Parts: sequence; C-alpha cells; structure tokens
Amino acid sequence: MVRPTMEDVAARAGVSRALVSLVMRGSPKVSDQRRNAVLKAAEELGYSPHAMARSLASRTSHVLGVMVSDLHNAFFAEVVDGLDAVAAEQGFDLIINTGGRSPARERRAVQSLLSFRPAGLALLSPVVPSAAIKSAADQTSVVLVARSSRLSTVDTVNDDGERGIGLAVDHLVSLGHTRIAHLDGGEGTQSAPRRRGYLAAMEAHGLTPRVVASEYTDAAGAKAVQALLNDGEMPTALVCCNDFNAIGAISALEEAGYRVPHDVSVVGYDNTSLAALRHVSLTTIDQPRNEFGRLAAEALLQRVRGERTEPVRHLLHPSLVVRNTTATPGGPR
Repeated sequence: MVRPTMEDVAARAGVSRALVSLVMRGSPKVSDQRRNAVLKAAEELGYSPHAMARSLASRTSHVLGVMVSDLHNAFFAEVVDGLDAVAAEQGFDLIINTGGRSPARERRAVQSLLSFRPAGLALLSPVVPSAAIKSAADQTSVVLVARSSRLSTVDTVNDDGERGIGLAVDHLVSLGHTRIAHLDGGEGTQSAPRRRGYLAAMEAHGLTPRVVASEYTDAAGAKAVQALLNDGEMPTALVCCNDFNAIGAISALEEAGYRVPHDVSVVGYDNTSLAALRHVSLTTIDQPRNEFGRLAAEALLQRVRGERTEPVRHLLHPSLVVRNTTATPGGPR
C-alpha cells in the first residue's frame, strides 16, 4: 500500500504543500477554515506526518528519545510519565526503547534512538560504559536518570541513595533490630551509593554489616534469601536494593516458612505502585519518580533551546514510607 504524501493532502484540500506543512507543524499562521480543510483531507487519506523526515527537512526535531533499562520495573514507567507530561506541554513526542539491563543491548538501543535524529536523549538507569554516553552526547543533548556522570555535556537526575538506605537502617534499628542484612544491587546503577549508605548507617549504630550479593530483580531477591538460608543464620531484617528485589525476597521467605514481618522485616527502595498494593504493603524508601521525569525533560529542553551549556546535577531527597512489612523483632504477625 502506497503511503499518502503531503502533496496528496494538499491536492485533496485544494491548498499548497507549504500550507499543509504549516498545519502539520501546528503553526498559528493558518486560518481555522484552511486548517480544518487540511486536517479533514489528511484524515480521509490516512496521512500522518513522518517525524524523522520532518526533522531532516526542517533541521529541527520535536522528538525526545527515552532508553529504559528494564521494562519490567514499574519505577521506570512512573519516570516516563513525568517525562511525557513535560514533553507534551512543550510540543515534543517520545520514542521509547529498552536495553534489558545489558550493556550490549543498551548500546544498540541508544544507536537506534539516535537514528531518529532526536532533539535529546533521556537514559534511565543505563549500564552502558561512559564512553558510549559521551558518544551520544556528542550527537545530541543527553540526561541520565538514576546514574551519575562527570561529563560536562550530560545532565543528571538522582536521589541521595546513601541517605535513603540510611533511613531504612535507622527505621529498623528504632524497632529493635540489630541483625540487619543488605541485599545488594550488584553492578546496577545507584547500587554503590546505597551500599555505602548501608555500611555507614550500620557503623554509626555499632552494628556488624552483612552484604548479600543480589540484583535489581525479584528473582535475585529470592536467590539472595536462599543464600541466607544456606548460611543457616537468617537476620531479623532485610534492606533490599529496590522494591522488586524486596518482593522476591518476601516470596522466598514465606515459602521457607518465615513470617513477614513477625520473623523477618523487609524494606524496599523506590516506592513503586507495587509497594502500595494492599496485599504487598511494603515498607520502602520513596523516590519522587514523576519528578525525576519532569526534571529530566526540563533539563533536555533547556539544552535544546540553548538556554545553558553548564551541566545540572539534580539530587532529590528520599523519604521513608512505613507500611506492613516491618515490625519489632518477633512482633505481631
């Protein structure tokens, strides 16, 4: 089937191609009568403007590329909501791709997004090497969410992970816990500051730390609990690297006969929509996910409009959300 062109729309509406172009760009210089005629003709023909071709012709783009590290994690969906809200307000569309937490796949995803000639790229928790991020920033504006960078051409939006994990440890200690383990995020972005926060908080309370190798997935949370079971000494509380990890840990604990929070208290990180579900009711550390997305989009658009060249480093403050997965050791079921 032949794709209708702008010339076809112009012929059907009885106007020039230039006027059709103005309508498709949302120009206020077109009368309502002519705009309606063009839009009616476009609808009848099934025409929609090709974003990439339009960008090449005008040498400008109204597309922002978004690379999501993990489509299974609700955290990223909520960040994208914030990105989309600001982009829509400013007349930009989003193109979304995923890297599946694989450096090789993420590199390909970034290259695919760049082929659309976007005005900017938002990379959400990317695990690609810094060299790949620099290469992308040499071609367009780039903002990182949930990853730090020292590149002057790259903006960042993060939360204070050290402080966030510290809040989790402080909460558990206030309940009377002393044997608190941390299910670590491994090589994932932001796992290092969270690990540092855990170690610092345990030291501040005079407690012995116990870091268990894990990752940002529910399967990894369950696997980490199995490792604790194999060691034969289960702590009374777990501080997990994110909500998905915590949910996997809870599932494995319950399968092994442990009651949460009566036998083991569990704290997550992110405060995703899953954590608030009544049957989950997870105590967790809240990150303002929507605000992450809004700040990321605003940072990109500031670059696009040439309003600044210096990098911005947004560091947001996390907070503790107490629900039903934490209690005093041996406390109520």
